[in-house]
Amino acid sequence: MITGIIKNGRGTVNVIFRLENQPDFTIEFVIDTGFTEFLSLPTAAVNLLGFPCVYDMYATLADNSRVLLPVHQATIIWNGEERVVNVLATGKRPLLGTALLDGYELSIQFTEGGLVIIQEL
Repeated sequence: MITGIIKNGRGTVNVIFRLENQPDFTIEFVIDTGFTEFLSLPTAAVNLLGFPCVYDMYATLADNSRVLLPVHQATIIWNGEERVVNVLATGKRPLLGTALLDGYELSIQFTEGGLVIIQEL
């Protein structure tokens, strides 16, 4: 089970990242059920962390525009297990998408400080 809280009206959870020969670290992500990929991070963060770019993909944004985005790979700890996931280099805030929620149930208490629970089905 993964838990988080509501901050400023948004469901948030911490995701643990694992880099080779470095200590694990966490980044807080906003859960975005309109985002169908795994994770997104601002380009500057992806570059700083040195995630390898694996390909470019076209994405349709909320305003219906299409952009070409680099897709990187990162190793995270998800529900206690190491997992390699795609990270899109875009946006201004870290987003967690529905591809990472596949096979899980998402429960949110929509009140400031409310509980966010992600539980495997």
